Parts: sequence; C-alpha cells; structure tokens
Amino acid sequence: MSFKVVESLSEQIATHLASKIIRGEIKPGERIQELRIAGELDVSRGSVREALLILERRHLVDIIPRRGAVVTEITRSHVENLYEVYGELLELLAVKVTENWSGADLDPLIKKFEVMRAAKIGGEHLERIFELGFEIMEQAYSIAKNVYLMEVLINFKPVVQRTYYLALKSKGGDFQDNVAFFEGIMESVVTRNKEKSAQLVRSYVDTQKLEVLKTLDD
Repeated sequence: MSFKVVESLSEQIATHLASKIIRGEIKPGERIQELRIAGELDVSRGSVREALLILERRHLVDIIPRRGAVVTEITRSHVENLYEVYGELLELLAVKVTENWSGADLDPLIKKFEVMRAAKIGGEHLERIFELGFEIMEQAYSIAKNVYLMEVLINFKPVVQRTYYLALKSKGGDFQDNVAFFEGIMESVVTRNKEKSAQLVRSYVDTQKLEVLKTLDD
C-alpha cells in the first residue's frame, strides 16, 4: 500500500504567504497580523499561527515576543550568511549525487534539464528557468540519500527564491546562465567527477550571491 501525502492547511497557508513575501507583496519589516490573515483566508487563527512557525523555520519571518511575526529584512549580512551555508549544502548535494547514482537514477534529472533547455530556447522568462533549476535539485534528493540534507534544503528554498526574485526584478537577465551551469553539472555527475561537481556549484553560488548583493547596493 502507498500513502499520498496531503499538504496540511497550515502548509497551504504558509505557501500562500511565502509567495507574497518572495514577490515583495508583503514587505521586509512588515508585521503579519494573524487575525487579519485568518479573516482573509477564512481559516482559524491557530492554523495561521502554525503557518507562521513554518515560515520562521524557512527564514522568511521573525517571531518577536509581544509583536508577533515580522517579515525578515534582506541585508548584505543576511545574503552573505545565507549563501555561505547554502553553497556548502549544494556542494554536498552535488557530491552525494555524483557518488550515489546508479542505473536509470539520472533519467528524471536529464528529462527535466531538457525541459529547461527548451524553455530557454522558447524565450521563457528567467523566473521559470530558475524554478526548473529548483525542480532538478529536488529530484536529486532521492539520489543523494540523505534525509537531513533534503529537509534543510527544502527549508532554504523559499529564502533563496526571495533573494533571486529581488535581483530578477531589479536586474532582469544579469544572472549566470542556468542552462550552461546545469549542463556542466550533468556532465560532471555522469562522469563521477566529484571535484568538478563541487567546483561548478561553488562558482555558481558565488556568482548568484554577487548579483543579489549588487541589487542591494543599487
């Protein structure tokens, strides 16, 4: 028997609020009022409270005593600290996938990469290209075989998306070519070149970090 995981109400609320924070519809430093959100979404205040705890774990809000949930600020220090840790996590993911894959494990990743390549050729917005990149990464979790790494990266995804979206709105197409990066990663994984996989990820993350920091400086 197989069980289908159904997203809880609190997770759905968290996803809804995260989307608004990522896109800047709820601003940094803005307080999220439980009662107002509960009324807007026609849900219980307890469900909203649970959703805010999820967003706190995902680094999108700070829960402050006697003030409640406040959207986290995006500062240079915040970005530098985020990408320092995120880079290490992605390097580990790339190395574990390079080490562990067998048989047809890579087929779903390769198919998703072809979708990414077609999206670029078709002129789709860079935001869609980035989302496909996250989808490739998520498909790699089962190959890496590390549930703790998977859990941390899942919690990191929204805050990283938030920094990408900030820079995309400001810069448009200045980001490093995602298609070229994933093409290189696929090659290094297939040939089991762990050092190359780690090097490509480090260079990619460093480039993304610099683009986000340039946005904050403007």
